[in-house]
Amino acid sequence: MTATDDRPTLSIVRAACPHDCPDTCAMLVTVEDGRATEVRGDPDHPFTRGGLCVKVNNYVDKVYNPDRVLHPMRRNGPKGSGRFERISWDAALDEIADRFQAAIAEHGPTSIMPVSYLGTEGILNGLNVGDPFFNRLGATISERTYCDSGSCTAYSMTIGATAGVDPESFVHSRYIVIWACNMISTNLHLWPLVAEAQRRGAKVVVIDPVRHRTAKQADWYIPIRPGTDGALALAMMHVIIDEGLADDEYVRDHTVGFDELAERVRQYTPEWAAQETGIPAEDIRTLAREYATSQPSMIRIGVAIERHAGGGQTVRAIACLPSLVGAWRRVGGGLLQLPLWAFPVNWGGLMHPELATPGTRIVNQFLLGRALTGEMALDPPIACLVVYNSNPMVVCPEQEKVTRGMAREDLFTVVSDHVLTDTARYADIVLPATTQLEQLDIMFSWGHFYVSLNTPAVEPLGEAVPNTELFRRLAARMGFTEECFTRTDEEMVADAFDWSAPAMQGITVESLRETGWARLNLPSRDEYAPHAEGGFPTPSGKTEFRSSITNNFVVPLFRQGSNDHQPGDEVDPHPHYVGPRETADSGYRLNLISPKSHAYLNSSAGDQAAQRRVQGEQAVTIHPADAAERGITDGRYVRVFNDRGQFVALAKISDEVAPGVAMCPMGAWPKNAKDSSTVNAVNPFRFADLGNAPTFSDTRVEVERA
Repeated sequence: MTATDDRPTLSIVRAACPHDCPDTCAMLVTVEDGRATEVRGDPDHPFTRGGLCVKVNNYVDKVYNPDRVLHPMRRNGPKGSGRFERISWDAALDEIADRFQAAIAEHGPTSIMPVSYLGTEGILNGLNVGDPFFNRLGATISERTYCDSGSCTAYSMTIGATAGVDPESFVHSRYIVIWACNMISTNLHLWPLVAEAQRRGAKVVVIDPVRHRTAKQADWYIPIRPGTDGALALAMMHVIIDEGLADDEYVRDHTVGFDELAERVRQYTPEWAAQETGIPAEDIRTLAREYATSQPSMIRIGVAIERHAGGGQTVRAIACLPSLVGAWRRVGGGLLQLPLWAFPVNWGGLMHPELATPGTRIVNQFLLGRALTGEMALDPPIACLVVYNSNPMVVCPEQEKVTRGMAREDLFTVVSDHVLTDTARYADIVLPATTQLEQLDIMFSWGHFYVSLNTPAVEPLGEAVPNTELFRRLAARMGFTEECFTRTDEEMVADAFDWSAPAMQGITVESLRETGWARLNLPSRDEYAPHAEGGFPTPSGKTEFRSSITNNFVVPLFRQGSNDHQPGDEVDPHPHYVGPRETADSGYRLNLISPKSHAYLNSSAGDQAAQRRVQGEQAVTIHPADAAERGITDGRYVRVFNDRGQFVALAKISDEVAPGVAMCPMGAWPKNAKDSSTVNAVNPFRFADLGNAPTFSDTRVEVERA
């Protein structure tokens, strides 16, 4: 509307949630006189359906947070003190360029390391925004395998990089297995589709160590010991094959390696799996029979499925199940991992791996504490650190080592963020970043088939700039002249996709400016059965029970496009069981898991008052029997510890977790914690079996009264 007289100017701007979440919600932003006053879900978007979750429904509070970083700042106190003085952008860029050049002159370019992930998920400003700059600089390549890396490796080894099931097709499913996913907290907008299927007669089964919000809505909740999901999947295959419940025709026509798989799973009986998982053998048989005979059957796996020593082989086994029973034949049958494979994103044009020096070393961010403290004996050592889209003081394991490394006086650290995070407090230079309401971006989704254009709703506050502009300025200061460093944001949007791909037919930048979002050009939810006739994007074109890929690897997307220095260790081509690495033999008797929080997105929103009220103080949940044995009462502080570290949390006593399990959601900020430590103080740095995935659920601890 146009204002008349003294009435305010009011407009509605189409935006998209920036969070690293499968829902990628379409948002409508109300702007009055140049100020955003409200965000709400777009009621016309078939997935968002007008609702936003607790993490983002007050996003304007994030934009206008009184603690926003609005200008470049230089540290003027001890590291970690949070004391800074305002400086100009020119002064900040000059200091950064001078320190980079000095480090390169003394140690070489690999003494500089970026640390980033998905603080924003936008194609322009998200995962890969800094890759061209750091590749051109010759910096250490940062491997970012926080989420779904091992799953992606295993998934592609089995059925290829397929989008799998349309999430909207869940309404046609007859049997839905939600495995290691608290959907109502972390994939909220998929739940109404599951509930619709449930109303139509589908049975919903949740497999998880915690009876969480989603499990309480299921028809059947199956508690499982952390890290033993692979044993359950293999035992299900044993039952399906042993009892003749496999779809012989689909197996014959659209899979390879069935005979070897059948021989392999003979050893994985329900009785054996019962000992591993804690699930009664007869329940395992019932699950396998119902899953095989209730078609179309569907499995939704969460990111937690990979977070233990055998996470990769677990996903390999689960990915075999739909083809074994012919679930792919029908709409609403199959497996849902990451629909992002359907989006023809121009990844090479985002990362520019050709700018990297061949053979450049790679350091995984899980090892950041070891890298910064000298424990890895890197040559050259890390002299400069650049952090954006991440808060490693919260999300990296071995928190104490990360803190100690960040405190090094000889480490020059640059952090770009919205507020002074725990990480930013250790920076030498802090730079102001825009929020999603202040920047242009275009979004894929890893949870549905809609592409979204995020139009800036308000002008950037203070001197904040998008990540795209940050790296344009840094490139100019370093004298980089390649075309990728001078593109405007509008030109980057035009380069974001292969717009000529069939999936993008009928979608243009111009049409997205009008509508805000569009569904990929794929069959409707009532028709989409992508592998009814096979056609898997594997070397054989079939589901590979016997994988043709037999070497461990990390998808290059997670490592700035680099294929150098891959793990490369040989992988058994058939699914098999890898049990938890940490056991009670360690002397620590409780298995700690650290799932995603309900009110935080990783560490995002961990500083916001509304979300902190919903999430509550950092707490650890243990079973009443474990609490009684230790003399622990509800609501009292406890110390959670192992030989890696400790943190203090409120005790919650509940049978929502099984005996022997402790649960502490991640995302709390150390500066708000009782003893300045959070759950990653005790989590391990070691990788899972595939894709250098984390093992955050393969953690043994003890708990005692604080």
